[in-house]
Amino acid sequence: MMARKPIVALVGRPNVGKSTLFNRLVGERMAVTDPIPGTTRDRIQADAEWIGVTFTVVDTGGIEIYQPKGSRNTAPLAEGSVEFVPQIKAQALQAVQEADVVVMLVDAVHGITAADEEIAQILRRNEGKPILVAANKLDTLKKTGDAVEFYSLGLGDVYPISAYHGSGVGDLLDGIVEAFKQIPDLTEEEEDEDILRIAIVGRPNVGKSSLLNLLLGEERVIVSPVAGTTRDAIDTEINWHGQQIKLVDTAGIRRRGKIEPGVEKYSVLRTMRALERADVALLMIDAVDGITDQDQHIAGYIMDSFRSVVVIINKWDAVEKDEHTMNRYLDDVKTKLDFLPDPPVIFISALTGQRVHQVLETANRTWEARFNRISTADLNRLLRAAVQKHPAPTKGTKRLKLLYLTQVAVNPPVFLFHVNDTRLVHFTYKRFLENQIRAEYRFEGTPIRLSFRPRDGMLDDKS
Repeated sequence: MMARKPIVALVGRPNVGKSTLFNRLVGERMAVTDPIPGTTRDRIQADAEWIGVTFTVVDTGGIEIYQPKGSRNTAPLAEGSVEFVPQIKAQALQAVQEADVVVMLVDAVHGITAADEEIAQILRRNEGKPILVAANKLDTLKKTGDAVEFYSLGLGDVYPISAYHGSGVGDLLDGIVEAFKQIPDLTEEEEDEDILRIAIVGRPNVGKSSLLNLLLGEERVIVSPVAGTTRDAIDTEINWHGQQIKLVDTAGIRRRGKIEPGVEKYSVLRTMRALERADVALLMIDAVDGITDQDQHIAGYIMDSFRSVVVIINKWDAVEKDEHTMNRYLDDVKTKLDFLPDPPVIFISALTGQRVHQVLETANRTWEARFNRISTADLNRLLRAAVQKHPAPTKGTKRLKLLYLTQVAVNPPVFLFHVNDTRLVHFTYKRFLENQIRAEYRFEGTPIRLSFRPRDGMLDDKS
């Protein structure tokens, strides 16, 4: 069984402590906190862990409904935030729709406001979704009784907490983990290894939806020249020469500073989730723009998820070419994407269909490389030759001894080196050993993992 990470969204009106609670849950100060309402405009997300359960926490901007005259919440919005109120609200509502569990934060010092009641009404429309109420800013046990009034919102259990001091947060986390049990699809059915899963990723407007339509042979998703049209990941299964393939068209990823207020930021999280459940990523690059910094960042996301990769240079028809143009692009891939594992590169035009027929064939070949298995005898012959070519490093008077090598897993391939002391393994020698494996055996576009285990089994190092 493959369990996905549940998502917990923190919502509420501005200045109730969402960012402070977010920082408390994820264990570091990632969200900007400020006593002025409206400081958090964009949602950010990070993983948290409690009693062995890992989940993703999404911090949202405040849902600013209205502040009628006489409201107890009279603090002004942060300078420049007023114009973003509709987008802040849209982001928060999008997070609520996509989350598995919602935690509504309220200010227990101010009590229930009209904005709280309006937000509660919005949340009640999400029937069946677990909703917890965190009554924040209760810094002493004497004040916890003030949280009782929030049961009148009709949402769910109320947890008196102080996000700043940490009191009551453990009980809230217990409630969150318990709420996960109400979600039937958190544990997904075991994935069929015979199905190739391909995620199409890249910056906005590089032609991902156009490519998907060509691969499908029909218009199954909206295609638009407007950047950022695709907000969701859309899965479609096809049969290609008897091979079942699941195609995922994902929202474009922009540089962090260029992500617009609104739902786009959350679509980036969805793209990351799409990569988690893919085998192969098609990294689409605009041939007119060339390889940008953001293309490099997205390639880094692919490597972080240990997915195989095929580089797709799209809009090739729009480039003025001579006999050296393709080689210049290939050199650019080797230079700017040198951290990718020898990816195959295809030059296509999703507009004219040029070379699109090579995409699935190449992706399938790259996927098959994830299942390559090398015999232990062959690996140890390779290891002996590698050590003769480049002797193992020393540290002080001690020299690294590579005793034995075996492949312990596929999808992705994992190689286990038995050594005398893992502390003697330098990252440059790891890279040398990986290059020796790749030079002898074909792992085109596929990451491999090297693990080092000492003779006594006490220390372990993975890369």
